[in-house]
Amino acid sequence: MAYTAVRFEIESAFAEPLSDALLSMGALSVDLSDKNAQTPDETPIYNEPEPTGHQDAPPPIRYWDHALVLALFPADVEELTVTDQLRDIVQDYGLTMPIVETFLLPERDWVRETQSQFSVIPISDTFFIVPTWCEPPDDAAYVLRLDPGLAFGTGSHPTTRLCLRWLCDHPPQGLSVLDYGCGSGILLLAARLLGADKDAACGVDIDPQAIIASDENARQNHLVARFLLPDRLPEGDRFDLTLANILANPLCLLAPLLAKKTKPGGTILLSGILTSQKEEVMARYKEWFNMLAWQEEDGWVLLEGKRIF
Repeated sequence: MAYTAVRFEIESAFAEPLSDALLSMGALSVDLSDKNAQTPDETPIYNEPEPTGHQDAPPPIRYWDHALVLALFPADVEELTVTDQLRDIVQDYGLTMPIVETFLLPERDWVRETQSQFSVIPISDTFFIVPTWCEPPDDAAYVLRLDPGLAFGTGSHPTTRLCLRWLCDHPPQGLSVLDYGCGSGILLLAARLLGADKDAACGVDIDPQAIIASDENARQNHLVARFLLPDRLPEGDRFDLTLANILANPLCLLAPLLAKKTKPGGTILLSGILTSQKEEVMARYKEWFNMLAWQEEDGWVLLEGKRIF
């Protein structure tokens, strides 16, 4: 079906209440984005939780100074009615009516368009991440079938690629592996494909959807691995290799736990870290590990540590 799109710029402090108002007016969806996206002035927002000690409190949501609001309505909506209602709501907040752009968004094959954005991802000369609608290269010795889904991890982001490249350079043959914050399960499944112990391969995530996605990806690749919520991970389990591709602040909070889960002499890989954050994270882990920056890509760094005791 086609849609009538309504687009305007607003101060971010008012973006969320206006989004709620648009939904109450009949909008099918509302999207907020950086008005400077894909320009040199783009401002990345990661919404990392701050290490305040209150781990159960949700972090405040941060937005850009000015947000671009895009609302989709049914195609037969009366544009003038939407604009008039929006003007009344904006004035209630004491704001000046923004310039509103309305246009018809034609029906599109979103499945095909999504698939066109994902193709074969080479990790090494022989290791490839391959969506199910693509054929693997002829020279592929290792093929991990993975489609984009609700859980993070397709191999397209530098933080994931760095971990995958490390695994290809250091095949975990026969090792026990923990993937903490497993997302789609991509790192643990790659480790299994490269020889990790099938009876000691464990992925953990706080999101139940990630556990479902990881189990399905394991089944699709005919690989055996356990995927658990954190409270189901046995207290006494220790691993030769611990992987954690999350973000810098959660990694700092999790340092004692991840150290405890890594065997003496074992290895830890930490990803999801901006290069500007590497010293802070390395300092947090040096109590338990000899740390080094293994490799960097596009402003992200992969840290490697060897468990001291």
